[in-house]
Amino acid sequence: MTGGAAVPRGDPPVRGTGAGAGVEPRRRARVTEAEPNRRVRVRVRVTGVVQGVGFRPFVYTLADRLGLTGWVVNDVRGVEAEVEGPAGAVDRFRAALTDEPPPLAVVEGVEHRQVPLRGGTGFTIRPSPGGGPGRTLVSPDTAVCADCLREVADPADRRHRHPFATCTHCGPRFTIVTGLPYDRPNTTMAGFPMCPKCAREYADPADRRFHAQPLACPACGPRLTLRHPGGPGDGARDAAALTGARRLLAEGAVVAVKGIGGYHLACDAGDPAAVRTLRKRKNRGGKPFAVLAASLAVAERLASIGPEERELLTGPRAPVVLLRRNRRGGEGLVADAVAPGSPDLGVLLPYTPLHRLLMGLPGDPPGPPVLVLTSANLSGEPIVTDDAEASDRLAGLTDAFLVHDRPIHVPCDDSVVRICAGAELPVRRSRGYAPFPVALPLPVAPVLAVGGDLKNTFCVAEGRYAWLSTHVGDMDDLATLTAFERATAHLRELTSVRPSALVADRHPGYRSTRWAERAAAAESLPLHRVQHHHAHVASTMAEHGLDGTEPVIGVAFDGTGYGDDGAVWGGEFLLADYDGYRRLAHLRYTPLPGGDAAVRNPYRMALSHLRTANLDWSPELPCTTPASPTELRLLEQQLARGLNCVPTSSMGRLFDAVSSLAGVCHRVEYEAQAAMELENAALAEDPGPGYAFALHEGAPLVADPAPVLAAIVADLRAGRPASLIAARFHTAVVELVREVCAAARTRTGAEAVALTGGVFCNTMLTEGCARELAADGFTVLRHRRVPPNDGGLALGQVMIAARQGA
Repeated sequence: MTGGAAVPRGDPPVRGTGAGAGVEPRRRARVTEAEPNRRVRVRVRVTGVVQGVGFRPFVYTLADRLGLTGWVVNDVRGVEAEVEGPAGAVDRFRAALTDEPPPLAVVEGVEHRQVPLRGGTGFTIRPSPGGGPGRTLVSPDTAVCADCLREVADPADRRHRHPFATCTHCGPRFTIVTGLPYDRPNTTMAGFPMCPKCAREYADPADRRFHAQPLACPACGPRLTLRHPGGPGDGARDAAALTGARRLLAEGAVVAVKGIGGYHLACDAGDPAAVRTLRKRKNRGGKPFAVLAASLAVAERLASIGPEERELLTGPRAPVVLLRRNRRGGEGLVADAVAPGSPDLGVLLPYTPLHRLLMGLPGDPPGPPVLVLTSANLSGEPIVTDDAEASDRLAGLTDAFLVHDRPIHVPCDDSVVRICAGAELPVRRSRGYAPFPVALPLPVAPVLAVGGDLKNTFCVAEGRYAWLSTHVGDMDDLATLTAFERATAHLRELTSVRPSALVADRHPGYRSTRWAERAAAAESLPLHRVQHHHAHVASTMAEHGLDGTEPVIGVAFDGTGYGDDGAVWGGEFLLADYDGYRRLAHLRYTPLPGGDAAVRNPYRMALSHLRTANLDWSPELPCTTPASPTELRLLEQQLARGLNCVPTSSMGRLFDAVSSLAGVCHRVEYEAQAAMELENAALAEDPGPGYAFALHEGAPLVADPAPVLAAIVADLRAGRPASLIAARFHTAVVELVREVCAAARTRTGAEAVALTGGVFCNTMLTEGCARELAADGFTVLRHRRVPPNDGGLALGQVMIAARQGA
């Protein structure tokens, strides 16, 4: 396994304070020395995230300040400008493009060439040309800025209580783009002609709304309507609609709220009855809800917030941030039913003026200080964006609708992130992040990678960049598949990537793989199939800029992945680069009795693991209680005969088994519930000495959990609490990773370890592994730009397919 030659990575990203993680520029052009007063004219091409971020107004004011003449224009490749004036001023102009960009811009590269002098006076912004091939990088939607919020709260400002206040520094971008270049006619604001006052702001270089495409005001912009058929407030508009919605929420109603990237369902997070009603209507089971806190001060009553979490909550991306719950504060603000059994609470702050107004301004009639805010859909379906579809699909879920008349062109769920060991760990990469590209360590041919079936995110890539889609969802629903098809077409159009190949997971039953097979056949394109855990490891390598010349030890822990031998893998230690992989070690195989039935019922996995470890199903063990005597007899026969019992090495399923064995969780209503509740229990204890796996020699090594299970059974019989068992189990897994990686280094010489797969969304496990591996001298690679779960799978698929000749 060898990778390609190392490729220079260039300078650090050139960006403003608004972020742009993952985008790395080409080497910037060196500013040439010239006689400072000699008159020159230069044409400049700027690429990167330079549309929808106020870049043309920035160029205009920069040229005006330096006394330069010329023009600037958006086109399908980025921003182009010509400037003429003294050579020294032109040099300063070119330097400022990379050194002083607008806050939300990410400058990928600046190219320039000298052109003949033309003379003239003044500097102009030219109309954008339409169509044509090319590529630019569109900004993600960005949280409302402080200036716009001040105007919304100021009774003297003409945008007082305007739910759609925006400027060049904030507001919708990606979700309203219908085409390129990014100009108002190519957005869903095309149907809202600007009033004279907005038109003057749009044309004034001194105004921060200069060429802000979503620009609007109460006189000319979108409007709110409250729909509450047969109830009070039905048909109320604008401020009255907000007041009516806030009153309904305070009374315990569920309200559908149309936001930037789709509809949300909202209710009072402190009202147990309202939360239960929403959970039942949405068919949510016990899966935690995210909450919208009225302010940072309110959020600090709910959870522990460090400086990194505070920056995420209040920054331009404004994701849902998973925070450790503050069990001593926030009484009455969040009902227990919001996030039962979870160690974390997903919190976000108002990221649009509409959300800020929904929570209420000073002096407004009080509403709930914390709202549940969850995607408006039935569990497993994609987020709803279309108004007519919302009326149909959400009719049984909500008591009222708070809607506006600006169309949503691109569905976009809220992003979910957490801080792990001081660094950002994405759990779901969507609003605020997509479609920012990820820089690739090696150039790739045009390709579309379709990801996996859970937490689907696909990816298009070409050259040195990969564009990951927003979160699509689980591919077991026709509506999700339809949303996937629309999203792939839109992202291909936006990036101008024309795939020469498709890439999919090797699992023959994945719906995403079957879709890729049909699409490849329809377009007469080759289809590459990539092993699931290899893609996980390659994803980690790619986001860390590794070119593949040195393999890494990949620790890929998840619930399910199709293995080379037909088994269900998921507890894997791989020696991997982009060209291939070798299985160094894995968790011992255990039957998966009944397939999905074992996933839904962790007690079945506990009983299977006990049987494999030659441990009795003693009636005093908690995992035996959920099964009836008849089920126990049938399960024993099923395991003895191997009926519908695919072998699995899944670490995710071992977490499930231990969760049930310890009496924490026997049945699950959402993915990873048993593991999350086990982590929650572990946080209450100092484990002391942990359990220990057995390592059986061979090629590959086999990590046997039998001693761990035997020790857990002994602790249970000794009356030790589930919290201690959970903590000791986490310690045992950390020590297993440490021991196997040490053995792998001795055998292979590899010095870098990639921690990947959905199990590494567990911060207790990730922090423990990172800490111990670093102490042993390893370079530890953790996910910071794409999720460790299947939401990051497509990035790895791209890099592996590139080495296969895609």
